Formats: sequence, structure tokens, C-alpha cells
Amino acid sequence: MAGTGTAHLRDGALLRVEDLVVEYPLSGGRRVQAVSGISLDVAEGETLGLVGESGCGKSTTGRAIMQLPRPTRGRVLFEGRELTALGGSDLRRVRRRLQMVFQDPVSSLNPRRRVGDLVAEPLVIAGGDGSTRRERVREALSAVGLEPDLIWGRRRHEFSGGQCQRICIARAVVMRPRLLICDEPVSSLDVSVQAQILNLLEDMKARFGLTMVFISHDLAVVKNVSDRIAVMYLGKLCETAPAERLHRSPAHPYTASLLDSVPIPDPTVPPRPAPVTGEPPSPLAPPAGCRFHTRCPRAQDRCRIEEPEVRAVAPGHFAACHFPLVA
Repeated sequence: MAGTGTAHLRDGALLRVEDLVVEYPLSGGRRVQAVSGISLDVAEGETLGLVGESGCGKSTTGRAIMQLPRPTRGRVLFEGRELTALGGSDLRRVRRRLQMVFQDPVSSLNPRRRVGDLVAEPLVIAGGDGSTRRERVREALSAVGLEPDLIWGRRRHEFSGGQCQRICIARAVVMRPRLLICDEPVSSLDVSVQAQILNLLEDMKARFGLTMVFISHDLAVVKNVSDRIAVMYLGKLCETAPAERLHRSPAHPYTASLLDSVPIPDPTVPPRPAPVTGEPPSPLAPPAGCRFHTRCPRAQDRCRIEEPEVRAVAPGHFAACHFPLVA
């Protein structure tokens, strides 16, 4: 999988992540790397989809960008400022322009607080006039399709999962951020509600001029909302490409296997055989060389020994593979 090079990163990006490492302590003095030296960037007005299997480290990456938790090593630059070097009031000021929609919309909301107070909380922390806060909250709730007067005094248990997600989005955009990180924002919702939330996010992006990082395990969902897609496996970044190109010509065998696993809504098309078998290795003992070689149908001796570096396989298309599917 990917090495620690940053040559594929673009200058002037709104968000730039360099060699990000996130470790968690375990019993017995051991440590596990949830994220192992990934580098990516997001340009102004772009949506970057971050995709991979459960446990690959994509949600940890999103939280580490927010400095929740602090990365173990590496750099996170937002608007040219290195967030890993900020603390206290400086970091709080930057977070006004950097917001996150968390994975579980229900548990993300305090059950004891009313909707108006939940959405207003970021504004209260930031300070400001109370009447202005109320107007901003009403604007945010209306923007996500909720009637402020009907829901202002109600609590979390009175809403469906989709409505809770709309409230979470309103709480994120009420600060009018430049960058919005969405961590699996539709994974817990019914298919019909998923479509509504995806359309809502697209509307929010256009209305508020947002740049987005959209995290998901579902490539079909990511394709519909992303300009570019980055694919992770076992804490490493293995491929980055424009969304259409990645779906048309994946370079990494793991990306190809993810695409082959997407169901085709046509009963006349026979199911495709599973391209990859077995389970991902434990992050406590990742394999040497390419981390995907234990499941890769194209693996050779070199893959078991040497870790591949990220390299260009086409303009704007990068992959960490010794034997990519495209030249």
C-alpha cells in the first residue's frame, strides 16, 4: 500500500494532510496504528470521497483532521495553517470554519437538550449576540427542510433517524464553515432517506459554498457525491482518482474488488463472483510489503517484501501498487 510520499499532493489546496499517523494504546504497552502515514488533499469547492471497508481507518482519518483525536504524527494544514501545532483558543477559532457531521445521527444529539439549543451550541461557544444566534439557527433549520417553529422545543427521541441527521447537518452548517467532514452520514438510514440526505448535502454545498470530505464504505454512494475518490485499506491509502475515472478504470486490485462487489440492480445480470476472499489482516500485525497482498489475486513475491509507493498511473490518478491494472 501507500508509502509516505507526498509528491502527489497539490499546492494551494484548502486541506492538505501529510503522512498522517494515528495510534491507539493497548494493554501491555502495545500500540495499534489505525492510520499509517496517509497523504491527501482537498481543493476549494471540491468533494473528496474517502472509502474503504469497515475498520480501514477512514473515520479515524476524518476525526484526526478535526484533531479529535490528535494525530500521533504528520501534518494537517487547513487554509495554510498547521492544525497539529494549534491548541486552545487558536484551534477553537479555526474549527468555526471546519465542521463535522458524525456517523450516528441519534447518538450525536444530547437527549436532554432541545433542538434549538443543540443547533445553537456552536454559536454559543463562539460567542456573539443572542438575537443573531437565533436567526442563524432558524436559517440553518429551514435550509435542511425543517420548520423551526414546529421543532424548536422538541428533543431527540421525537424524531426519526433522517430528521436527526438533518438536525446534525444544521448544527454543522450554522457556523457557515468552509470545510464539512461527513462521516458515514447515510449508513444508518433507509435507502429512500439516504437519497434525501445526499440531495440535501449537495444543496448545502451549493448554498453555503462548502468543500466536503465524504466518508463511506459504499462506493456507489460516494460516486454520486464526489469529485474525486480516495480508497483506503488497513490504514493505508491505495488509490486516488477523479470519481468517473476511478469507476471506469480502477488501478488498484482492491479498488476493482470494491467496484465488483457493488450490486447491479438488474435481475437479468448474473451475480459476479467474489474477486477477493478472506478477511483483512489484523491491524495489530499488518503484513509486510503491500498490506493487500494476502488477499490480492495479482500478488507476486515483490508485493510480499516491498511496500509500494504512491505513483501516477494517469494524469490526476495515483495508486500504490507494483502491478497496477492500468498503465
